[in-house]
Amino acid sequence: MEAVRAVKAHAIPDRAPLRVSPGQRVTVGEHDTHWPAFVFVTADNGSGWVPSRYLGPDGTVLTPYDTTELPTAAGDLLTVLARDDESGWLWVRAAEGREGWVPIDTVEPVP
Repeated sequence: MEAVRAVKAHAIPDRAPLRVSPGQRVTVGEHDTHWPAFVFVTADNGSGWVPSRYLGPDGTVLTPYDTTELPTAAGDLLTVLARDDESGWLWVRAAEGREGWVPIDTVEPVP
């Protein structure tokens, strides 16, 4: 497994994570200006940013997605569990076991 180190802190949004499942209908809102692969969606179970390629043209979820982000501090060592290079994010696990997404530009590989 790939190891990375946080080179800058990542703060998480002040809203509960959203988990969407295939077949679920969501209302699609604005595109993110900083992360263009993402759109803001609203579902019966909450709202959050989801990669637009995970949604059909009618707002049906095609691919499961969990918006959980992991707060980090510079120097944190993380294990990469999944990469989404197209979106610019990594799903990582911290030393104490917490998991979530962090932006690729906030970490560097550990040799």
